Order: sequence, then C-alpha cells, then structure tokens
Amino acid sequence: MDEPIGTAAPLGDEPPATPLDALQVMASSDVMITPSLRHVEIYTMRGLLSILWHEPADGVARQPGALVLCGGAMGGLLGPGEALYHRLGVEWSARGVPVLRVSYRRPNDLDQCCLDVAAAAQLAIGGAGADQVVLMGHSFGGAVAVRVGVGLRDMVSGVATFATQSAGCELAAGLRDLPFLLFHGERDEILPIQASEMVQMIAGCGEVVRLPGDGHLLAKSDDAIWERLEEFLPPLVLNT
Repeated sequence: MDEPIGTAAPLGDEPPATPLDALQVMASSDVMITPSLRHVEIYTMRGLLSILWHEPADGVARQPGALVLCGGAMGGLLGPGEALYHRLGVEWSARGVPVLRVSYRRPNDLDQCCLDVAAAAQLAIGGAGADQVVLMGHSFGGAVAVRVGVGLRDMVSGVATFATQSAGCELAAGLRDLPFLLFHGERDEILPIQASEMVQMIAGCGEVVRLPGDGHLLAKSDDAIWERLEEFLPPLVLNT
C-alpha cells in the first residue's frame, strides 16, 4: 500500500474523524495475488475486513474514478449474475479504474457494513488516488450503497443497486440527484421489483431497469446489465 491503512481511533469524547478511524484498525496485511489484483486484510476490534482490490496495471493511465462493490446479507465478493463483480474488476481496472470488492466484517449488520464500505471508499480515494467513487450493492448491499452514498455524498459520483431491498434506504432522498441506477428482476422471488421502485421514489431520482424473467440473483441478465453499465459508468469514472 502507498500509505498505512489506518490506526485505532483515539480514546475520548471526540468522534472518529474518518471511517478508517471508526474501524479501530489494529493491523493490516496485503499481498499481490496477480500483478493487478491485491488482497487486503484489515484487522479490527469487530472483525476482519477483506478487500479484493483490482489495480490498473503498470503503464495504464489512471482514471479519476473508482468502483466500490459490496454483496448481500450473507456477504460475498462475486456479486450478482455470473460473477459480475469479478468481471467489473478485471475489465475496468484494465481501463485505469481501480475496483474494490468488499467482504464485510459482520454480514447483515447494516451499520457495520456501511462502515466497511465507507472505509473502502476512503481507501479508493486516499490509497488509489481516485477523486470520487461509484458505489454498487446487491440486495442488502443496495441499502449499504445508498446509505454510504448519502453519508459520503461529496466523495461519490454515482450509485448502482442490484435487486435492492427498501429497508435501510429511508434516507435515499439525500442522494440529491446523484446518478442512480437500480436493476431488478421482474420475477424476483425474494424482493419484489416494487422495492427498487420504492427506493427510486424516495430518492426522487434514478432509473429502475426492469429485467424480464429474472430472479433475485439476476443470473439471466448479465448481458443486459453489462450493456447498461457501459452507458452509466464512463461519464462517472473516466476522463472526458
């Protein structure tokens, strides 16, 4: 890493200054799995935060944006569809955009998962040199992406959700016309498409992309999702 991951927050009455401070980091370790994929482990007082960090290869021009991706209530690093998050990491880092895939310390704990993703966004900006990040989350992770997008509004250039839940998105109006894309299968067997429609209504912005015939894992819609993301992401992460 170019700089330390963070240190334990100081004791006292002062609130933590940053998400990394709030994590109370005890130690961190990282290793390059491939020339462009780093595995980061951050040891905290409340568990282990792991990040798969796709970095632009040497010689690839760095772009101003980064992607921060998070999973559902069970955690996970691959995302919806046919390992969409891995594909995003490989293909977008090759274009000069760092991609961080977050494995939560405590899956299904909304507050702690939001802190994990906020810390990853801070790393993308402080460690990878991005100006802003696009947040993406699947299912429960959609609520995480929305909440972090509101909390770190000035650091975020866009939000995308996949089969998001509406619970936890009550603050979505704070996105304030941020570019916002919500994918949802019309045959979702866990969360009906009305969940995304409700979040869009609360936000007062964004587009719900309906995926006919698909369920909660969006296993049938890789091509449609990818095609739409190819329109959505470039203005948010690339030099124009």
